[in-house]
Amino acid sequence: MHWVPAYVGLGSNLDGPQAQVLSAFTHLAAIARTRCVVQSRLYVSTPLGPADQPDFVNAAAGLLTQLSAVELLHELKRIESDMGRTPPPVRWGPRRIDLDLLLYDGLRLQEPGLTLPHPGIHARNFVLYPLADIAPALFVPGHGPVDELARQLGSKGLRPLARARQRCSPRGD
Repeated sequence: MHWVPAYVGLGSNLDGPQAQVLSAFTHLAAIARTRCVVQSRLYVSTPLGPADQPDFVNAAAGLLTQLSAVELLHELKRIESDMGRTPPPVRWGPRRIDLDLLLYDGLRLQEPGLTLPHPGIHARNFVLYPLADIAPALFVPGHGPVDELARQLGSKGLRPLARARQRCSPRGD
C-alpha cells in the first residue's frame, strides 16, 4: 500500500492543555503504518463554543499514512479515549483532548461519522493558522489554499505559544 498525506487538528483546554497536545503528538507518532512528519507550533485560542470555559491550546500535525481515512479516524478516536477524553457536557464545550482528521489525500468524502475535508475547516483560524505553519500551500478542497484562507480570517483571538518542531516522531527515524 502507498503512503498518503493526512492532516490532524489537535486541541485541549483541560488538565494542562499544552501538555495534553504535546502528549497527543507522541501518540500520533506511535500509530502503526503512520509517520508523524511535522507538527505546527502551539496556539492559544478563545473557545468557539461557550465562553465560560478555559482557552484552548491548538496545533496541527502532518502525517504520512498507509491507513485508510476510516482506519485513521478510528485510531484518532482510540487515542482520545486512551488520553481520557469524555464527551463534553455541551457542544463545543471543554475537553481534555480533541483530534480531528482535517484532510486526507485531497479526498472529499461524506459518510456517517466522517466528512472530508473536516466541516468548518475554512472558517476556523485556530485550525488554519497551525496548518499554515506546516503546509501553507495545502489546498482545502472546495475552499482554497490554507495560507489564503488563514489571511482572510485573520488571527483574532489567537496567539502563538511555542515554536514549531520539524518532526514529531519519537522513533528516531
